[in-house]
Amino acid sequence: MRSTFLWNDNWTFIKENNEEKVTLPHTWNAEDGQTGPQQYYRGTCFYKKSFGKPVMEENQRCYLEFRGVNSSCKVRINGNDICSHDGGYSTFRCDITDFLSDENEIEVSVSNEPNDRVYPQRADFTFYGGIYRDVYLIIVDSEHFDLDYYGGNGLYVTPSIDGKDAVIDIKTYLTGEPDKVLISIDGVGEKEIEISEENGKKVAKGNFKIENVHLWNGIKDPYLYRITATLFKGTEQVDRLYERFGVRKFSFDPEKGFFLNGRSYPLHGVSRHQDRAGVGNALTKEMHDEDMELILSMGANSIRLAHYQHDQYFYDLCDEKGIVAWAEIPYITVHMDGGRENTVSQMKELITQNYNHASIMCWALSNEITLQGVTDDLMENHRILNNLVHEMDPGRVSAMANLFMLETDSPLVELPDIRGYNLYYGWYVGDMEDNDKWFDDFHKEHPNTVIGLTEYGADSVISLQSPKPEKGDFTESYQAIYHEHMLEMFSTRPYIWGTYCWNMFEFAAAGREDAGDPGKNHKGLITFDRKTKKDAYYIYKAWWSDEPFVHLCGRRYHDRIEENTEIKVYSNLNKVTLYVDDREVETKEGKHIFKFMVPISAVHRIKAVAEEQSDEMEIVKVSEPNPSYFISADKVRNWFDEKDEEVSNDSEYLSLSSTMAEVNAVPEGKAILDNMMAAMNSRTAGGMGEGVKIPKAMQAIIARQPINKLLKQGGFDADSPEVKALENALSQIKKAK
Repeated sequence: MRSTFLWNDNWTFIKENNEEKVTLPHTWNAEDGQTGPQQYYRGTCFYKKSFGKPVMEENQRCYLEFRGVNSSCKVRINGNDICSHDGGYSTFRCDITDFLSDENEIEVSVSNEPNDRVYPQRADFTFYGGIYRDVYLIIVDSEHFDLDYYGGNGLYVTPSIDGKDAVIDIKTYLTGEPDKVLISIDGVGEKEIEISEENGKKVAKGNFKIENVHLWNGIKDPYLYRITATLFKGTEQVDRLYERFGVRKFSFDPEKGFFLNGRSYPLHGVSRHQDRAGVGNALTKEMHDEDMELILSMGANSIRLAHYQHDQYFYDLCDEKGIVAWAEIPYITVHMDGGRENTVSQMKELITQNYNHASIMCWALSNEITLQGVTDDLMENHRILNNLVHEMDPGRVSAMANLFMLETDSPLVELPDIRGYNLYYGWYVGDMEDNDKWFDDFHKEHPNTVIGLTEYGADSVISLQSPKPEKGDFTESYQAIYHEHMLEMFSTRPYIWGTYCWNMFEFAAAGREDAGDPGKNHKGLITFDRKTKKDAYYIYKAWWSDEPFVHLCGRRYHDRIEENTEIKVYSNLNKVTLYVDDREVETKEGKHIFKFMVPISAVHRIKAVAEEQSDEMEIVKVSEPNPSYFISADKVRNWFDEKDEEVSNDSEYLSLSSTMAEVNAVPEGKAILDNMMAAMNSRTAGGMGEGVKIPKAMQAIIARQPINKLLKQGGFDADSPEVKALENALSQIKKAK
């Protein structure tokens, strides 16, 4: 019978001839991959381990199973090449039986170096190197459930619903010359299924009928059946597998959105990167558990597992908790002509290894792959992947997450079964209301096309605060206002099948240098260390969660210079009473958001009460603004000046207050603008904007923006020499008549 051993201990890690003892999971970028903007270490390192020959019977085989090694690796035992693997997020195995001696040494060379064939290579997140997930040693008999096909376990369960009943199709792939396969489903029964040959491979197939089937029904009732597959050689049991599966059906309607088991089930989702502060992506099970509990606490019912295959343990959690999951491969940002084979192998691994998870609704082909345009090779690659998805798993749908600069009439948009767009109006470009218009226009022009919102968000650093938040200031308060708007927008457009906030947690993006806290993407609703829930987290809780609560916004905006300050409260209860220094001020009725204006003069204790729930904080009136609330402490501007900050645009000459359209109308201005946009694109998201193709619809939005606002959004200091030089150059150019 099969024996499985966790094999994480007693490894030696070697980087540039320096050795240290490590316990897996491990990454060598836990620090330098999170501090940017300097280049983090991308190279080849080695893991070694000495071990005695495992206790095995004569007819048994020995496998090593690696759950995640980023991103390319080669395995050697006793100087012999055993196997290699390209792709940093999936399981792979090596049969080491024929290379074992009494005493052995394994060496795993691991590389996260740049190349032109293994995805991902360009993306707004850190590519941590290392053996960062568990390793197992597996002993099996010669007859066993297949371990050699793209990291799968050889057992595939396909439920289909028939009225109140369900038919469960079972298929197992076998190695060796077994005689019998016995399948049992707890509470249902057991039966032997027939062994045959299929394309030169031994398989066993059969089915069960479950009467009055108990459905897997999302968050409220994520019921899972337990299935056991037992393999026999003669009368002897030689291998056994345990799996869980859920019975459910889902569909998409272009007018009414997502349906689960025949009922409307709007997907309230978040995206999740797997890394965290000080750990990188070498997470423990306890960390995965904490992530799931935080997501559930906000009321989300769906997760986009971006931008790669996640740990099997987390997919298990999605099954158990009733989360509807979006699964994808890291075919991202820029298409590589030499990467087709790798996209196919990573998709085969994703589907093969995750086929039985009830939570997964789709297999996503790519993310924002059109940054530098759509080529014939890119289209062909996507057709191949789309066909592969349908061939391997007809019961789920193919999907794509499109860059918000991809024209909506591109053939790529209609290729998969479902699609989403990643929109950042109100942050990188345009205004929050442009998201509304984009969806209204898309739905009007493509009424029969299923559409979702697969990314949206705004960065915030929790130390940055403002009573007058505005786009680009990185304040916690602007992020909250942005998400207030987005939630209202979703609520009036039921055709949006799902929405996925970018991102649930801050994550490492080594190329970024934002807001004085480099190396991170700050769009998370919760900080990188999972210790602080930003105000925006609570507006989602107000809309999505049934757990009664009340939350005072702005607790980190402690020092306030205004004489009358806004106190904002989020709650999923309908009546909130505000107290200042134990004195009742006002009671308001409403939904989600409650605003109070309060005069302040000293230190004040603020308390909000809704039914049995309450929250408290302290604020203080100050005479000078707190410099720590600003992106740059030495450039504190007066946020509280009531004068209009916009410079008059009546001059016959161009200026920083001129719009992009005004500057572009003059050849000399356009030349200056082209250089400025190239510089801005190279800074956007750690350089992700470089080489971007901007569609006409977005050009129109950009055209109405004043130059000074775009510069601020691009991270340019208004007092920097380059901005002063731009201002001077524009002032010499007359406007077009």
